[in-house]
Amino acid sequence: MYNVAQVIDEKCVAKKGCRLCIMYCPEANCLDLNPSKMVAEVMIDRCKGCELCVVVCDAAKHNAISMQAVSATGQLMSNKGESAALGQAYQG
Repeated sequence: MYNVAQVIDEKCVAKKGCRLCIMYCPEANCLDLNPSKMVAEVMIDRCKGCELCVVVCDAAKHNAISMQAVSATGQLMSNKGESAALGQAYQG
């Protein structure tokens, strides 16, 4: 299980010009503008769960992105998984 970003459509203000999460996402083609809904959209299979989009969105006081757990099969789960602490994956 790992976490991916999920945009809360009702809170996203991309239609008003905010595209900070799209601009700051370090993964190419991970966050993009959905032209029909005019909100940011996460490509789940590309998201690495870095949470940079969450930090940027929260700093702008929009709070429109949250992290959601994904199972090993790629299905979104109802709860948020536990994030690894910095360097935790490399501890013996």
